[in-house]
Amino acid sequence: MNFDTLLLGVADGISYAGLLFLVSLGLTLIFGVLGVLNIAHGSLYALGGYVAASLTALAMRHAFDSTPWLFLALVMAAMLVGLAMGLLLDVLLLRYFQKRDPVIQLLVTFAVFVIFEDVQKLIWGTSPYAAGEIVSRLGTVELFAVTYTVYQIMVIPGIALASYLGLNFFLKKTLWGKQTVALTHHREVAMAMGVNVKKIGALVFVLGAMLGALGGALAVPVSSLTPGMGAEMIVVSFTVVATAGLGQITGALITSLMIGLARSLAVYLLPEIDVAMPYIIMLLVLLLRPNGLFTVAQSRRI
Repeated sequence: MNFDTLLLGVADGISYAGLLFLVSLGLTLIFGVLGVLNIAHGSLYALGGYVAASLTALAMRHAFDSTPWLFLALVMAAMLVGLAMGLLLDVLLLRYFQKRDPVIQLLVTFAVFVIFEDVQKLIWGTSPYAAGEIVSRLGTVELFAVTYTVYQIMVIPGIALASYLGLNFFLKKTLWGKQTVALTHHREVAMAMGVNVKKIGALVFVLGAMLGALGGALAVPVSSLTPGMGAEMIVVSFTVVATAGLGQITGALITSLMIGLARSLAVYLLPEIDVAMPYIIMLLVLLLRPNGLFTVAQSRRI
């Protein structure tokens, strides 16, 4: 592998890691606070992409085709899907199954995932969708004689990093964020201190849903939307969450970058196993640290 190829692999890996982190961040946030492994999260990623493609096409048909409008369409898609689907899932499912056995939760959220997959096919069909106009509008940048698109090398990683910093600020500096952290540590004590558990739970679920949908919305300009893309992303996101440790936000960032780079570089070095790289990394980590790379020992509650 020459230097230029190495740079391409690193750039591709960082871009993919940004999308993977956004989805994993929503997934680990929901689990860390509410204790729910939400398989339907993959459908939110796909829905975010489809709605973003539709809003982008609508904006261009009505002459709102400048770069800020197209970017706004991507963000609005994530907000709409996250708010609508997050509240829907919270009210109809989470409040009834949150205290049930985790196996029941997995089965219920998997059922929702299957339903959403069929809904996507019913609305958008099975033809590929794409919205690459914003990528060409933002242009390219050259580094060491290698050309990259600004969207992939700057926009996606920048939004992923901003989401991480914004979530950390929310959790540490705002009242609702501190209540969320209190709920994470001990649900009963938080309730006794006056925390509105239902309101915080709905807020967390909507935030997680928005992050998942944002990943899909940002993916649509650089990849084609096809049925099954949600399933692929949720499986890889689970490898990030499991490798980092359930509920580990900073760990998810580092692990997403590690998996993104490993998978991208494998495309150039060992293309036969590039798809398997996330699972190989997860297997090696869990063999050495069964609770994940960044999970710390917890004191026993009496």
